[in-house]
Amino acid sequence: MLIGVPKEIKNHEYRVGLTPAAVQEFVNHGHSVVVETNAGTSIGFTDELYINAGASIASSAEEVFAQAEMIVKVKEPQANECRMLREGQTLYTYLHLAPDPQQTKLLVESGATCIAYETVTDNRGTLPLLAPMSEVAGRMSIQAGAHYLEKANGGSGTLLGGVPGVAPGKVLIIGGGVVGVNAAKMAMGLGADVTILDRSLNRLRELDDIFEGRLATVFSTSEAIDYYSSRADLVVGAVLIPGAAAPKLLTREHIKNMKPGSVLVDVAIDQGGCFETSQATTHQDPVYIIDDVVHYCVANMPGGVARTSTMALNNATLPFGLALANKGPKQAMLDDEHLLNGLNVHKGLVTYKAVVDALGDELNLTYMPARQAIEK
Repeated sequence: MLIGVPKEIKNHEYRVGLTPAAVQEFVNHGHSVVVETNAGTSIGFTDELYINAGASIASSAEEVFAQAEMIVKVKEPQANECRMLREGQTLYTYLHLAPDPQQTKLLVESGATCIAYETVTDNRGTLPLLAPMSEVAGRMSIQAGAHYLEKANGGSGTLLGGVPGVAPGKVLIIGGGVVGVNAAKMAMGLGADVTILDRSLNRLRELDDIFEGRLATVFSTSEAIDYYSSRADLVVGAVLIPGAAAPKLLTREHIKNMKPGSVLVDVAIDQGGCFETSQATTHQDPVYIIDDVVHYCVANMPGGVARTSTMALNNATLPFGLALANKGPKQAMLDDEHLLNGLNVHKGLVTYKAVVDALGDELNLTYMPARQAIEK
């Protein structure tokens, strides 16, 4: 199979779909790889490294899309990239379709087979291709929050860790999954006072064990969100419903009751955000202020630490990518129910129900279960 790796074009997105080491793995399995020039140069993966790994270098994204049987990316394709996809071609990347009608429409029209990293599953019921970026984003959420709490950056002037004689800042994390755990680790490492809200009592028990009672675990209700958000210096939105739009758990009224200069970091922004006032921002222009509360809603947070993120992502995506190339997409998905769960769009059909639930009426989408679609 010929695998193509275009350069990412989203604002301040420096990650790349395949590292040179991953390229070499594909080549060792008998495949060919074409990489757009300078796709990884900004994070130290030069064209020379890709050539040494066995790839050829293309001068443009158009050349990559025209040649490749499978496109491997990081972020969802932008409109001009969607228009370069074709029937019979496979796209393997993050998609986040539920809050994105334009992308969904274009992918359906392309006829391509589109596999979303974020909905691939594993035997433990987790999302193995989302987890590494959730780990990165969770840790970054505290770095970003601490930065924007500084007075010069629009915050209240609060140091999360406090100092002797001064109480630490209060961090509220809504959601106890991978993002939430990693945010908690960073916040506690700084010495902050941390509370996690979650709807699963079993998960709260696990978190209590993991952190040995050093943070507060609270069952998530509207009252709890109201109480803890009004006292927080930093709130991290870490909510996930796989493949679906995130629920709006923090309302405008909650935000009006927050302390002036407090900070919101919405890690769920890729799925539409879990705060009512969330609007996607970029690394170039990351924050805005509503009701005296700083909002950080960067939709590709891990792109800010692109080298670490790229290597972590490749560790997770490579085995599935090799299966797609070695067996062909259809057989690879028929052989692996977890990879099949990643199929979101196939030959004009939407094969992931949460996307149809979110956008079906707006786009008049046709839904078909993934296995039925690829066996059709």
